[in-house]
Amino acid sequence: MAGVWILAGLILVIALVGGLLPVLGKWQQNQKLLHKSTSIAAGFLLASALLVILPEGFSLAGDSNHLLMGGVVLSGFVMMLILEGSGIGHAIHEEHHDHEGEHGHTHVHHQTAPLLLVLGLSLHAAVDGLAIGSAIASGETAISAIIALAVILHKVPAAFSLGVFSMHQNTQKKNVVRDVVLFSLATPVFIVLSVFMMQNLAHETIGLLLLFAGGTFLYVSTVDTLPDIHNAETGRAAMLHVVMGAGLLTVALIAADYSGVLELGH
Repeated sequence: MAGVWILAGLILVIALVGGLLPVLGKWQQNQKLLHKSTSIAAGFLLASALLVILPEGFSLAGDSNHLLMGGVVLSGFVMMLILEGSGIGHAIHEEHHDHEGEHGHTHVHHQTAPLLLVLGLSLHAAVDGLAIGSAIASGETAISAIIALAVILHKVPAAFSLGVFSMHQNTQKKNVVRDVVLFSLATPVFIVLSVFMMQNLAHETIGLLLLFAGGTFLYVSTVDTLPDIHNAETGRAAMLHVVMGAGLLTVALIAADYSGVLELGH
């Protein structure tokens, strides 16, 4: 369990640093870097979902009904879609970029309460923890490491965007810190809870939980980048960055599989 606590602590620190950077300086002005890192991280999420999480989930849940397994993946995707459509969005940084480009300043007004948006983003972060915890509970250490890497790479731009968003919505820095801490705690807390709660679960159930998390990964990896890809000015660069992220993880997985460090498939 020591490794679980270390991983949870590492993700907590990374999220806190990423989220508090905008509070410490004018880092929020570097929008091009944020777009690039978001797109590359989305590529990692996409590849990890399709090459690691979903295959592992289908393998563990192998005795389950095929329609059920597909339905669980769909439910993860649809849950994120419903949250987004209800105004409890995940991709808050896209709203900020669009607004800034149209109006020349950075303050954004939302119909949904800002704290509710933060809670929605934290809910996705909790699902990240569920994905990592499920992989750990399955006993697949290498798979757990890959999923954790994808989550960490995505966590930095997500936390940074949250910090920028919260600064635009709050006049007091203590409220910004509150939002960032709430988001930062979600993933590590759910990693620990998932591992403890899944110790006695059947592999089939753990597999279904992985499939659910995989559905959320698929949603986030596309929604994070669609606004940029649909933009004539940024579309080509965003596409290349997503492909770069997915390609890097794919090559790393093939190399690890070929060298025997990681055995993909059972």
